[in-house]
Amino acid sequence: MLTERPSVYLASRSPRRQELLRQIGVEFEELLLREAPGRRRDIVEVSRKDEAPFDYVKRVARTKAAVGWHRMGRRELPPKPVLAADTEVVVDGVVLGKPDDAADAAAMLAQLSGRTHDVLTAVAIRWNAQIVLGLSVSRVTFRTIAHDEIERYIATGEPFDKAGAYAIQGRAATFVSRLEGSYSGVMGLPLFETAEVLAKIGFHVI
Repeated sequence: MLTERPSVYLASRSPRRQELLRQIGVEFEELLLREAPGRRRDIVEVSRKDEAPFDYVKRVARTKAAVGWHRMGRRELPPKPVLAADTEVVVDGVVLGKPDDAADAAAMLAQLSGRTHDVLTAVAIRWNAQIVLGLSVSRVTFRTIAHDEIERYIATGEPFDKAGAYAIQGRAATFVSRLEGSYSGVMGLPLFETAEVLAKIGFHVI
């Protein structure tokens, strides 16, 4: 167990996750995993056959934390807890993932239009031999989105690299008619669950 207030390694390049950690006063350093096209990636984010969305998002977060921990060791970095997360948008039991291109983003947004979908975010902490996991489940309802609105939204560039092709903290907030659950979880890092997993390794945010 940690006995003093530590900083953590964040195994993510997401500026939204960085912003949320700063919000609760958690110090961090980036510990980037290989994600660039053309190189062997550290994590292949593809669901397994018959893998439930809940199991998938937890497995990916846990794997990111574990890979980050081993990368920390290979780089001979000072030991710190490694924090990782994974966010997925789920509709009709199917994980949408991130859009490949504008056409894919348009198809996802049309699928979400006028409907309620789930947003699952798992957060994992690796500290020594221990991996602690938390899961946030939110339900987001979109109003009906006109085709020309989808086109204008895609033209902003905001949907790319976002699960389900939207960012609730951005312009897509105007699509959301109802949210049940965690706003920060939909952004990409549920702060309640993050504080819980940190507390389990002795890091109390407050």
